[in-house]
Formats: sequence, structure tokens, C-alpha cells
Amino acid sequence: MQSSSLDNVGAAVAPSTRPGLRLLLLPLVILAGMGLSVEAGLLGPLGVQVGHLWATLSIFGVGSAILFFLLLLSGPQKGPALSELPRWQLIGGFLGPIYVVVLTLATPHIGIAMTMIAILSGQVGKSVLIDHFGWFGTTRKKVNAERWLALLLIVAALVLIARG
Repeated sequence: MQSSSLDNVGAAVAPSTRPGLRLLLLPLVILAGMGLSVEAGLLGPLGVQVGHLWATLSIFGVGSAILFFLLLLSGPQKGPALSELPRWQLIGGFLGPIYVVVLTLATPHIGIAMTMIAILSGQVGKSVLIDHFGWFGTTRKKVNAERWLALLLIVAALVLIARG
């Protein structure tokens, strides 16, 4: 079997995670997910008022300003020059605005719940594949029955919310 060009690209080493850190990170990630729902609720009407691309630009502008401020407060950062980074790792800079534009376009038409569950189904579906094949240098985690069931339940939720 020939390996994909995405297999172990960059061969990132997974950081060791202390058990207590996992318990702290899970609620934090759930809260961040809740923030995405709030963001969708804000972006939909903003996109209708000022245009979808302007709404996206304003959200990224505010976020960039906050990140710049945090970088100033955090002191010197050690890292490679942008020209030294592998180009494939910068794809996220392209995907982020697409995600926000789609969020801004979809939310007023299909609602926040439908938008979020559709996004979730796409995220989990692709994440299962990335984990299973170890793409982008991630640690491989084979798809098992529980993961297939979880994905099936998310798709079922998508269908139920779409019908409701």
C-alpha cells in the first residue's frame, strides 16, 4: 500500500499530556465551541447588514488586533521566519476565512443550530479520517466501532435538526 503524501508530513511530535491537563482542556474546548455558536449568531446579522466579506474582514481584523496585543504582552517569541515554514502548514490561513464566510452566509438562511451541526458533522468526519491515517504529522488513531457510531449519531442529529 502506497502512503499518502500527507502521511507524517512534518512528523510533528505529540506533546505528552498530563491527566489533569486533559480534564482542564475538555471544558475549555467545549466553551470555545459555544463561542463559535455565539460567533455564528453575531456574524449572520452582521453579514446581512454590511455584506458577508466585510463581516468576515471585521471579525478577522478584531481577532488580529487582539492577537497582536497579546503577542506584545507575552514578550519575545521564538519561532521560524514565515519563509521557513512549510507552505502546506499555512493552508489554515486560507481555510479560516472560507469557514467564516460560509458561516456568515449560511446562518441567516438555515439557522445557528443547523449551521453548527453541519459544521460539526464535517469537522468530526474529516477529523476521524485525519486521525485514522495520521495525516499532517498527527499520531494515528485507528477508527473503531465507537468512533463510527459517534459519527453516525452526529449525522443523525444533522438529519433530525434539518427536519425539525
